[in-house]
Amino acid sequence: MTTTIPKVRKSAPKADTPSRVGRGGGVMSSTGLYIATGVAALLFLIPFYILVRNALSTDADITGENWKLFPTDIQWGNISELFSDETVPFAQTLWNSAVVATLHTVGVLLVCSLAGYGLARIPYKHANKVFYAVLGTLMVPTAVTFVPSFVLVSSLGWVDTYRGLIIPGLFSGFTCFLFRQYFLGFPKELEEAARMDGLGYWGAYWRVVVPNSLNFFAAMATITFIAGWNAFLWPLVIGQDPSSWTVQVALSSYMTNQTVVFHMIFMATAISILPLVFVFLFLQRWLVQGIAQTGIKG
Repeated sequence: MTTTIPKVRKSAPKADTPSRVGRGGGVMSSTGLYIATGVAALLFLIPFYILVRNALSTDADITGENWKLFPTDIQWGNISELFSDETVPFAQTLWNSAVVATLHTVGVLLVCSLAGYGLARIPYKHANKVFYAVLGTLMVPTAVTFVPSFVLVSSLGWVDTYRGLIIPGLFSGFTCFLFRQYFLGFPKELEEAARMDGLGYWGAYWRVVVPNSLNFFAAMATITFIAGWNAFLWPLVIGQDPSSWTVQVALSSYMTNQTVVFHMIFMATAISILPLVFVFLFLQRWLVQGIAQTGIKG
């Protein structure tokens, strides 16, 4: 009786998996990405470095031929000089900008969100025509409506007042468009459940839609606040008295046809951007997410 011994098949050597082969390339690509990100961050921070450096320098250090990374003598007194200047009430301008930007943001969010919700949800046979009319306002240059708006504000006696600075800009066609696009993608099931509980359009908007759309509202608030804080031309015309100037108008007062006070310009600019930095850092995680939720697809 013969016993046959089964042959043991030698397995072929395993080929390197793609993960092993590409591991070195992945590390190199990640390193290159980090380097590129670091270089981009440095380039982004250069203007802020120049801003702070010049804000703590004298005019001679700013305009001198021999550039230094840091001023020879740091001028902390530029801060007190800025706020003690009697010709430009800088502290008052910061307060005016804060009030105008905050109230402008709240008003725009309320008006444009209601308009966008109405265009997206309330059935009306002329809704599309109204929407196209809103889009048509985006094609009208600001210069066309600037003079009529000023004449209207002046006739109402709103020059040098918060009303004149805030109310004419409470409606934004683009913000209304973004809200409409967002509400078109909002789940209708939540609103239908609210109507079954006896809520109307206003109740569904205020008690269901708004609490579930805070990310998008925060994104729109960030964009609107920055735009309101940086507004220059309209506050320049309406705020004719120094007590009603905003911070952007105050910055322009340090640069005239006769003189340019460099250290005051840089110091005022450095202080004026601090509120924007805080607002952006606080709301940045909602900014991209909110824009992505607009659903601008046509």
